[in-house]
Amino acid sequence: MSDKTLTRMDLSEAVFREVGLSRNESAELVESVLQHMSDALVRGEQVKISSFGTFSVRDKAARIGRNPKTGEEVPIQPRRVLTFRPSHLMKERVADGNKS
Repeated sequence: MSDKTLTRMDLSEAVFREVGLSRNESAELVESVLQHMSDALVRGEQVKISSFGTFSVRDKAARIGRNPKTGEEVPIQPRRVLTFRPSHLMKERVADGNKS
């Protein structure tokens, strides 16, 4: 696996090169898209990107966990967690990348 991480700056640069917007406009566009996505998730909506996957928020109930070091039972509070489910096309694309 690669140690490379795709960042907001990388996305902005890709928009700059591919679309032809200025660097500032490209950065603003990326920020705007990410802001819309995170706002929708905060409201509890799903974010579905065709051929990529679906982001959603799931409520997890309170439960009793266990400290692995001491074995002591510890209560875990209810919380909301972000989940991502890749599309079948994305799964296939990633699997095909493993064949090289």
